[in-house]
Amino acid sequence: QVQLVESGGGLVQAGDSLRLSCAASGRTFSSYVMGWFRQVPGKEREFVSAISTSGGVTPYASSVKGRFTISRDNAKNTVYLQMNSLKPEDTAVYYCAAKGVPGLSGIYIYTGPSYDYWGQGTQVTVSS
Repeated sequence: QVQLVESGGGLVQAGDSLRLSCAASGRTFSSYVMGWFRQVPGKEREFVSAISTSGGVTPYASSVKGRFTISRDNAKNTVYLQMNSLKPEDTAVYYCAAKGVPGLSGIYIYTGPSYDYWGQGTQVTVSS
């Protein structure tokens, strides 16, 4: 069982930056692909970014590429999402997620919706 707790959301103005953190419980954090998703009311949850267990593979949604950066610190059981040049359309609840990939290569990545564990979400609101 893995518990995920997001933090770092808030209300900012367009052009500002925020860094989201997601702290994971458990001793096998390094064997999980980690992902960030976001959701606005009335819409499906959408993929934002993911990071392989090694940290070397980091795909992004086209809408955030070049502005957001995902990273992980396996020693701290934490994954981060640095969000720069925020836009009003980035407003959403942001969720982190973990997918167990024991025994798979450190470059394995997964960007689908079927993650094993989800956090409770953190609200990000960007005003224009």
